Amino acid sequence: MTDRPPQRTPNRQLAALIAEAGFSNAGLARRVDQLGLEHGLDLRYDKTSVTRWLRGQQPRGTTPALIAEVFTRRLGRRLSAQDLGLDACAPVYAGLEFAATPEEAVDIVSGLWRKDSGSHAELRKIAFTPAGLVVPSRDWLIGRADERVGRGEPGQNGAQARVPGQGSRTSVPRQRGTDRGPGQRVSPGDIAALRSVGDLFRTLDHAYGGGHARQALVRYLEHEAEPMLRGTYGESTGRRLFGAVADLTRLAGWTSFDIAAHGLAQRYFVQALRLAQTAGDRAYGAYVLVTMARQAVYLGHGREAVQLTRVAQQGVGSSAPPAVQALLHAVEARGHGVLGEVRSCTASLVRAERTLGIARPGDDVPVWARFFDEAQLADEFGHCHRDLQQYRAAVQHAERSLQLRAPGFARSRLFCRVVLATSRLGLGELDQACALGAEAAQQASEMRSARAIEYVRDFERRLEPYRDAAAVRTYRDRVAAIG
Repeated sequence: MTDRPPQRTPNRQLAALIAEAGFSNAGLARRVDQLGLEHGLDLRYDKTSVTRWLRGQQPRGTTPALIAEVFTRRLGRRLSAQDLGLDACAPVYAGLEFAATPEEAVDIVSGLWRKDSGSHAELRKIAFTPAGLVVPSRDWLIGRADERVGRGEPGQNGAQARVPGQGSRTSVPRQRGTDRGPGQRVSPGDIAALRSVGDLFRTLDHAYGGGHARQALVRYLEHEAEPMLRGTYGESTGRRLFGAVADLTRLAGWTSFDIAAHGLAQRYFVQALRLAQTAGDRAYGAYVLVTMARQAVYLGHGREAVQLTRVAQQGVGSSAPPAVQALLHAVEARGHGVLGEVRSCTASLVRAERTLGIARPGDDVPVWARFFDEAQLADEFGHCHRDLQQYRAAVQHAERSLQLRAPGFARSRLFCRVVLATSRLGLGELDQACALGAEAAQQASEMRSARAIEYVRDFERRLEPYRDAAAVRTYRDRVAAIG
């Protein structure tokens, strides 16, 4: 990589930290290169590169954040690029960290919210990093809920409320557009409001796509959730607060995923996972991992999806409600389907169906898992059979899902309709496939969802061998008229 022209001032901060860490110049360069490989970067720094940094030269791009992470891992405390005397960079690495403490988790996730709600367009262009899934999922699996969450209350064992800019590593500016200052006591009503906002944005996402109100959700997190996290609360309230914010953060990731901001979505999911650990909600952490697995499936990373779902299963064990266990098995099946692993996929689907079959209306099912019903399971079956090119079975399950699925889940119905169209095409039923595809294209045009558009485009790519058929020409005419 090419660095900026040398500066005259030696970087004494970096030199001091190299000495503290016991690195040689070559050793530091090697660790930076290794960390870069974890994120798909071929950096090729050497001891001469480190010598230039010590002389004051500034590394470009993501490298300052990577160097900071190398020192963070070595020294066991969070260090930023500025702590090393290096320029801040685009937050390509930032956000994939699994924070060591609740306070650090708040700093990391609030930094994401602020950058995302501003004019940082590059944040939405960051690529998805399969290697970035390993450390957070491992840390979640072996980690425990934080012992102390309460904050700022008299006699509270938790940390006292910090005043921005005084005695903290990260200076947090006062929030714009809110009168909730640091130290504000968080009430049960505040947490109820967070939950209600989550329900609202989820409904909008299901019906109109993630791009419809994503920015409003991120701004809400910045202006309302962050001041609450930096406010005053006891242990019980604190855990419920972190749980509610974890849910909203996962939703911010989900809506980012839906507009194809995949690297940003990945970072939101990692931070939602960490917040769920602070909340002490193991089952919700498993749900976040399943969400990450769905993104991996969509992007074609079946092996990573299977690994994530297995970590989730191991993390919750057999104590989770049947609906939650069924969800975990179904998403594992999706990973096997992408990989073309017929036996493993079928076995996971059977486990999902059997487990959901023992669920009872009186079961204590978390709110976030209630969507996983017979309609959703049929949808998962349809996707898996399509991926395995078992088109007759895919048609059967996709049709059943469409019959059972409520109209409010418009985007899910669209996906299922495309699966049905693709499967009809695989059976040679061209007229029916094109009619279903045209309906899906019309629906996609009414949503702000990159995934919806990509589903339709995938169908159109499969139509290419039949491009001269009358049904395909009619399809193209109908789609052209939509615009």
